[in-house]
Amino acid sequence: MTYSSAEDLFSIRRAGVLLHPTCLPGTWGVLGASARTFVDFLADSGLTIWQTLPIGPTHPDLSPYQSLSAHAGNPHFIDLSELVDEGLLTEEELVLPAPHTRHQLFTLAAQRFFNNEGKGVNGFDQAGYQRFRETNGYWLDDFCLFCGIREVQSSQSWLQWPESLRDRDVGALQDFIDQSQSRLARIRFEQFLFHHQWQALRDYARRKGVLLFGDIPIFVAHDSADVWANRHLFKLDDRGESTVIAGVPPDYFSPDGQHWGNPIYNWGAMALEGYRWWLQRLESQRQLFDLIRIDHFRGLQAYWEIPAKTPEPRFGYWVPGPAEHFLEACFTRFPDLPLVAENLGIISDDVEQLRKRFRLPGMTVMQFGFDGSSDNPHLLHNHHPRDLVYTGTHDNDTTLGWYQSLDDHTRRYVNAYLGVSGDDMPWSVIEAAFRSVCSLAIVPMQDFLGLGTEARFNTPGTVVNNWVWQLEWNLCSQDLSRKVDELVQQHRRLP
Repeated sequence: MTYSSAEDLFSIRRAGVLLHPTCLPGTWGVLGASARTFVDFLADSGLTIWQTLPIGPTHPDLSPYQSLSAHAGNPHFIDLSELVDEGLLTEEELVLPAPHTRHQLFTLAAQRFFNNEGKGVNGFDQAGYQRFRETNGYWLDDFCLFCGIREVQSSQSWLQWPESLRDRDVGALQDFIDQSQSRLARIRFEQFLFHHQWQALRDYARRKGVLLFGDIPIFVAHDSADVWANRHLFKLDDRGESTVIAGVPPDYFSPDGQHWGNPIYNWGAMALEGYRWWLQRLESQRQLFDLIRIDHFRGLQAYWEIPAKTPEPRFGYWVPGPAEHFLEACFTRFPDLPLVAENLGIISDDVEQLRKRFRLPGMTVMQFGFDGSSDNPHLLHNHHPRDLVYTGTHDNDTTLGWYQSLDDHTRRYVNAYLGVSGDDMPWSVIEAAFRSVCSLAIVPMQDFLGLGTEARFNTPGTVVNNWVWQLEWNLCSQDLSRKVDELVQQHRRLP
């Protein structure tokens, strides 16, 4: 599938699914047969968009929104069983209980690859590896060095590393490189392998008529290769500690506000470099996805800055963001940038004016529509054609769980507005989203499966049982595919 511009993507009615790859079953990883099976399910169901969360390597809390890199792929996604056909691992080495850990298998496969023992199928060879290094050098070398040091430092934050490594002393870094050639080569190989398997998946999805939809968190994790390698682009002190921290002020949903812990950009320094770091970030995501959502879009207009010395959100203040200047640089570099603005929460008029000035689609969420106000933008009659409609997001309860948790008054309002009895939840909400004038309708996989709160993927503000829900293949039945496909056809969401 090819498109002349991003405009085409947001002017055609489609339906899709929200599912993070970590939810897929897979003994040795998910970017092989497991992901292809899911694409087959989508194609059979008439769904032409697969939206994921950010796909970078995570910290132990597993949050995809606090990644070790804004560019790298999560090596846990890599399907090691695919390396048998490449001649880099054997069936015996993948028999459970495995004789090797996943780390050892990566090391073994890397050694064989660099010894030219693989079959070199479809560009998975030394020439392809060198092309990958050259194309991605702007982030790859720093990322590999960051991860290599992190392994030796027992996964400590870079702020706790020896001062010479923390502060990127040239001599200390060169000494580490000289002593860690095989370690760094294995980390580079993992990224090459991730991108090789991801591109194979993207090609497979395109042949099936499915587009991949990615997600960019506006801020990055403090403990990341990006901050360590680009300290001048963030508001940090001489030791690398944040002087101010990102978050949001107290509001109806969070009376104490939210303290996210992310460092804040030095937008002035970024502007002096022509926003190069951000343009490179967009470039790496364009290599992976057909559409891209930018999380917390309102932070480009103004962001909540919390002093590190008084870290309660109530002590924060609004600071103007780069707004038009930044977005003009993005669209000058990428005129067809397929960007979606996450404009959820309490959004001021100036944020919406900025979004509309650049004709960026926004988001509506069915679950957010029923506060009793007829001008609520999430109600069906207030939707707009180029926007996206969701039944819920990764931060919401499942639609069934949400409905069951409503008070009686709100539940009656939902039923009356949708003209239903409520007995068919969540399908009446899914059908309403498909009926919307919004061009793209996205449904979390848990809603298609009719699951309750037990299948919730993330509860903001908590650290337990998040990001761990798993899909069971037996639930992806032919009957479900037919049911979804009928809705797609009925509401003209099949291009």
